[in-house]
Amino acid sequence: MIMKHQHLHSLLLFTSFLLVVSNLPLQLHSLNQQGLYLLRAKHDLSDPSSSLSDWNPKHDFPCNWTGITCNNNSLVTSISLDSLSLDGPFPAILCRLSSLSSLSLSDNFINSTLSHTIISTCVHLTYLDLSENLLEGPLPSSLSSLPNLVYLNLSGNSFSGEIPASFGNFPVIETMVLSANLLTGIIPAVLGNLTSLKCLQLAYNPFSLSRLAPELGNMSSLETIWVSGNNLIGEIPDSFTRLSRLTDLDVSNNKFTGPIPSWIFQLTSLVQIEFFNNSFTGELLPGWSNLTSLRRFDVSTNKFTGTIPDELTQLPLESLNLYHNQLEGLLPENIALSPNLFELRIFNNRLTGSLPSQLGKNCPLGTIDVTGNSFSGRIPESICEKGVLEELILLDNMFSGNIPESIVKCRSLSRVRLGNNRLSGEVPVGLWGLPHVFLLDLHQNSFSGNISHLISGAFNLSTLMIAKNQFSGSIPNEVGLVGNLIEFSANGNRLSGSVPEGLFNLGKLETLDLNNNEISGEIPVGIRGLKELNELNLANNRLSGKIPDEIGELPVLNYLDLSGNSLSGKIPDGLQNLKLNKLNLSNNQLTGNIPSMYAKEVYKDSFIGNPGLCGDDPLGICPKHRRHKNSGNSWVLVFIFVIAGIVLIVGFVWFVFKYRKFRKIKKKTFVVKWRSFHKLSFSELDIVDCLKEDNVIGTGASGKVYKAMLGNGEVVAVKKLWERSIRDDTIYSSADSMKDEFESEVETLGRIRHKNIVRLWCCCNAGKNKLLVYEYMPNGSLGDVLHSAKGGMLDWPTRLKIALDAAEGLSYLHHDCDPSIVHRDVKSNNILLDEDFGARIADFGVAKFIRALNKGPESMSVIAGSCGYIAPEYAYTLRVNEKSDTYSFGVVLLELVTGKAAIDQQLGEKDLATWVCSSVDQKGVDLVIDPNLDSHYKEQICKVLDIGIVCISPLPINRPSMRRVVKMLQEAATDPKPKATKNDGKLSPYYYEDVSDQASLV
Repeated sequence: MIMKHQHLHSLLLFTSFLLVVSNLPLQLHSLNQQGLYLLRAKHDLSDPSSSLSDWNPKHDFPCNWTGITCNNNSLVTSISLDSLSLDGPFPAILCRLSSLSSLSLSDNFINSTLSHTIISTCVHLTYLDLSENLLEGPLPSSLSSLPNLVYLNLSGNSFSGEIPASFGNFPVIETMVLSANLLTGIIPAVLGNLTSLKCLQLAYNPFSLSRLAPELGNMSSLETIWVSGNNLIGEIPDSFTRLSRLTDLDVSNNKFTGPIPSWIFQLTSLVQIEFFNNSFTGELLPGWSNLTSLRRFDVSTNKFTGTIPDELTQLPLESLNLYHNQLEGLLPENIALSPNLFELRIFNNRLTGSLPSQLGKNCPLGTIDVTGNSFSGRIPESICEKGVLEELILLDNMFSGNIPESIVKCRSLSRVRLGNNRLSGEVPVGLWGLPHVFLLDLHQNSFSGNISHLISGAFNLSTLMIAKNQFSGSIPNEVGLVGNLIEFSANGNRLSGSVPEGLFNLGKLETLDLNNNEISGEIPVGIRGLKELNELNLANNRLSGKIPDEIGELPVLNYLDLSGNSLSGKIPDGLQNLKLNKLNLSNNQLTGNIPSMYAKEVYKDSFIGNPGLCGDDPLGICPKHRRHKNSGNSWVLVFIFVIAGIVLIVGFVWFVFKYRKFRKIKKKTFVVKWRSFHKLSFSELDIVDCLKEDNVIGTGASGKVYKAMLGNGEVVAVKKLWERSIRDDTIYSSADSMKDEFESEVETLGRIRHKNIVRLWCCCNAGKNKLLVYEYMPNGSLGDVLHSAKGGMLDWPTRLKIALDAAEGLSYLHHDCDPSIVHRDVKSNNILLDEDFGARIADFGVAKFIRALNKGPESMSVIAGSCGYIAPEYAYTLRVNEKSDTYSFGVVLLELVTGKAAIDQQLGEKDLATWVCSSVDQKGVDLVIDPNLDSHYKEQICKVLDIGIVCISPLPINRPSMRRVVKMLQEAATDPKPKATKNDGKLSPYYYEDVSDQASLV
């Protein structure tokens, strides 16, 4: 009955469309029926980049329109609209094109579900590609009824539920790509019926723990099977031996166990074997000589033992990845005879001996990484014989001898990492100036000689690490010509001469570490040019003269160590402009007063060893002054005791006096340990005076929060951490302490500035008393407002503004901070609201700096986060990246839409994310939307709900970046109110305008 109604509704809509068309200008009448169908499809889609601008009645021949291909009879046969940012529901009207055989809409924002009715009209398709869109809901079982479909790609969407059993009935399908969705259940055995199938890709779906069905071995035409990250266990079934045409077998990122099956040697067509990230065990047994077609072999990150078989290295391999195993013994000499080897990654094993002396001579070696073994001997002279080597990574071994001179001819090199070996001699002059090298790491060897002036040719060099060697001579001024340099670490050498002026032309430099050398002269005032400098370490050299006041002009300097030199004069007042996490000026010849900002106990060790720093000596670092001070105190105490012994009343007065003095001393203890990150208009004593129980405005898992009304009328919030932080709603290891949380908060908030990140004014670390002073947010946290009687204050425009503010704050942390920052505890209680309900991200007690997000998620030792907000992969694997925050933010969006808390008793045993997904899928959006919200905003609300559901995708690969989330929320905020709705009860936040709207068609 429902399907009949839908057919009737579609017929009425199309009839109305034709009636409208009959009244359109003459130029539209010149279009044939195909053109009308295409215009209708354009009308149903949003085209923000105007990619379909030539789909216009003025251009009356559709075969010339963007993405359209016609046959000799001028009939549309193919539509390809990939990567055009098209937004809207699947344009089913295109399936009315009677000759259309190929439809590709990949990499757009096509949304909603694919209903059986829509798919049933596409009977002529042989090629359908809807990958990388926002499609959701179950896979339509009617897809298998398309009689001519050969290619199907639905990857990178949000399809959920099980793979329908009907998918085993495709009559002629050759390629089925369903990877990177939200499919559950198991990989159905009925897929074994697809004897015509050549490519099956199901990777990265959250299937249930299960084994591969033996029936899959019946797919006699199968050439590629990709089932990576599918929660597969057990062993690969023996029935796979029947897949005689198989060229690519990828079962990586699962939980397979046992040895590599011996039947694999019968699959003589294999070109790729991808078994990495499993729990395979045993030795790599003989038999590999049968696989003469094998080009890529990757069994990394397993538990293989024994030696590397000679047979394996005799194959014409292009890529050999054996890293992260327990292999031992030698690397067979035969590997040097391989004619095709391009990639050799065998790091983190127990391999010994030397590298084959002819390695690289006979093959186009592009990457070699043997880090973390016990290799010794020399680096092969022929390692870049073919001139294509890009990555030479030999870290943490026992290589000795010189770097071969032939390496300077290897102009293809981009990464050179030779650190922590026993290499010696001078570095070949040409190595310093290779034009494509962006990372040169020679640290902790015994290299000698000078840094060559040819370094000026290293145009792409961003990281230069030569610490802990025996380099000598001066740093060449040509270093200043390496414009992309970000890190220069040369500590622990014998470098001499002055600090070159050219060094301060490096506008991108973030780290300059020259400590423990023999550098002399003064620090040039040109240092002000290092606007991105975050760390400056010139300690333990022979520097003299004054500290230039220009150091105080470095806007992001966080670490300053000038200790162990012969610097003289006063400490410049300009240093008070800095927001330093570490300052060390000890063991110099500085004189005068310590600047008031640093005259605190926390900085005491920063000034020791400077006899001339007496002044008023607030830190007691001058011995003479301290003795005088102590002598005076002793005389006062003796006098008081004498008076107290004369009369009892005087003794009582003395007691009261001492009690009051004790309180002042306690305040002073706080004061000297304060550290500020902004110029303050209040004193530390003002803060201490406000730490009263009457001023408590909240008690959380990490401590109490006080509202401090200061004498100048300003209001701040003061968090006093518990002696040990044990969160009720946050999961922590018992090893996590208040110290960790305090230092993480200070390290993070002390260095970042953004309108949507709460400001940390100052902090105090006085033993057990740890205080953090923030800007005061009068409307408290989003969680407190939203889930209390005050929730009515938050209408939809306010909620959407809060969502956008918070998203921009997280986007700043992920994309604009270097290194990137992952918050790890995003939740509504950590989003604070100002007087205008502007939102700021707060509570960075468990935040982490992630320095290598591009290399994958970083593993944490414990789980940190709040129940209901923790991303599934974080909870299971302890691996965290920015997509973990995206998941948590998605839960916050669901809170804003539903009005319910992440963990709500009304939801029973389900958390909010689970409840929303199941409720929307079963009963539609109306059940989950907060009834207190104005229905006029339903279109925006549904779009934000849609964004939230995408953010909580179980697989990180399906979640958008926070930068993308900001863009989607901005688009939702600017959308007009709906004119009319077509809502079938499913989550479909996009609305159809009335088909009589002629303006959008012409």
